[in-house]
Order: sequence, then C-alpha cells, then structure tokens
Amino acid sequence: MNMKSDSSHQRWDELDHQLLHALENDGRAPFSRIAAHLGVSDQTIARRYRRLVADIGLRVVVVTDAERLGQTWVLRLRCAPDAADALSKALARRPDTAWIALTSGGTEVVCAIRFRTRGEHEEMILGKLPKTPSIMEIRAHQVLWRFFGGSNSWLAKRLPQVAEAFPAGPEPTSPAPEPISTEDEPLVATLEENGRATLAELRRATGHSESVVRHRLDRLLASGALYIDVQYDQTILGDTTRAILWITAAPAALDQVGRALATHPEVTFAGATAGSCNLMAFIVCRDSTTMYRYLSTTLGSLEGIQHIETAPVLRLVKQLTYDEHAPAAQ
Repeated sequence: MNMKSDSSHQRWDELDHQLLHALENDGRAPFSRIAAHLGVSDQTIARRYRRLVADIGLRVVVVTDAERLGQTWVLRLRCAPDAADALSKALARRPDTAWIALTSGGTEVVCAIRFRTRGEHEEMILGKLPKTPSIMEIRAHQVLWRFFGGSNSWLAKRLPQVAEAFPAGPEPTSPAPEPISTEDEPLVATLEENGRATLAELRRATGHSESVVRHRLDRLLASGALYIDVQYDQTILGDTTRAILWITAAPAALDQVGRALATHPEVTFAGATAGSCNLMAFIVCRDSTTMYRYLSTTLGSLEGIQHIETAPVLRLVKQLTYDEHAPAAQ
C-alpha cells in the first residue's frame, strides 16, 4: 500500500475532495453520474480518479460488515521493540485483518480482525497468539457497536462543504444482514479486491448472469451484510497526526459519549467495546497541538468520561489491504 504523506496535500482541490466524498457515499457510482452531480465531464472524473489512485493509494473495496455481526475484535499485542515490525507484517498478510497500527513507542501492535465464526477467534486469541514468543501481553476488545465508521463518510464531517455535492447512498433497509452463503464467496472475493468491478467481471468470477449478480449484490448491500469502503491517505487534507483512544465511560453515559464521538470531525472510527475499556476511537489531527486541543477541550468537555488512554500511531501498516512490497503507510 503506497501512501505518500508530504506537504503536497495543498495541490488537491475542491473537485478532488468532492470526488472522494462521492465515492464514500456510493463507491460503485458510474463516473457519468458523479460527473453530472459535480458539473464536469466524465473524462475529468476518470482522470482525477486515476490520479488519486496513483498518488494517494485510493482504492474502492467491498467489505463484509463483521462489526454489525459482532465478529470484529481489536487486539493490543505488547511485544519487544525489535519484534513489532515483523509481527505486524505477518498479521498484515492475513486476509482477515482489517487494519494494523504500531503504537506506544513501537512496542505495541494494534490489530483489527474480522472473524467469521466463534471458533476462529478462540483459536487465534487462546491458541496461536499466546504461543508466539515475541508477544508479551495480549488484550482483546470485541467491538459491540459501531457509532461511526464503515460506510459513513468521514470526509463529509471533515469538509462539510463537500456534503451537498453528491447525495448519500441509501442506508441498509433490513433489520439483520443477509447471510453470505458459500455461493456468494466468489462475488465477495472479487469485490474485496476491486469494489468497482463491472457486472461483466462479476459474471465471469461467479458464473452467473449479470442480472443475477446485480440482484444478489443489491440484496447484500441493502441488508448491510456488505458495505463499500474507500481507502486513501487521509493526509490529503494535511492531517498528519493519528492516535487510537481507549476510553472508559460510565455505563449510563456510554451511548451518549459514543454518539458524540461520531460527530467529531477528528474521529474516523468510534465503537463500543468489551474489554478493559468500553469505547475506542481512531482520530486524525493536523498536528500534535491540534490533537492536544481536541483531547483537552472537545473530548474533555464530554460528561461521563472516566479515563482516556491516548496511543499515538507511529505507523499504519495495513488499512483493509496490504502490499508487502510497497512502502509502509506513514
């Protein structure tokens, strides 16, 4: 995953931001529809899209919503400093890891894993990881509820002016996600690699007609079993400082604090967790001074918070996908 994090963010203009927002709202929208909403030509959108792919690692992928199924766990693995890099890369090669970061002076690997079954998470947390010599401590947090993240558009919070340029996609309409069957796996696997794969490409991958593929994909998206996610280097906006917050809130204030976090422009993910804390959030800020102001004022003013642990992210190793031959994300 090739992500560049220099001062070149100033070259990106409003149209780039609007295109990213449009993709966050509907990652499979045809360029013609995006162009029509933004008042430019199809060719302009295609050209801008290719530039964003090349320069900031833009990728559109379809993701199984394991958090809605209660099957996402965030693991905090404390290890020796000289082992953290190798451990993070080994975990990044696993297809079930969603994102991985190095924090706390390079001695902690934080990893989100999407398990499909109860047996899988027990095997990993109780079996494989404790047998890894370099791991000195394991803290496991199950994500119980997502307040912000997934298909939500972070850019619309960060740049409210872009929110009116392209309408938000429909919310899931079913009370429970549509089960993903064995027959769906070729469809899902193809979209995990390229969320904008054409119907013709999906027909070849699945062996089903384009109408069948379209109907099945629409059902999975509408039920919330799948969602479309957009991956790119958020330093395009000049936000170069990242941190993971481990928050303990009074039980009666848990939902209120989580919903407040979801509105903060700095927050790219917020969820309720089971474990040593009951909330976690991933934040991005312009610099350390901005982060201090956020922690001491915006977050500090929320009633019900009892404790906050701030873990600065030294390096983002994986964000949905991982290329071991590409430079690590900074």
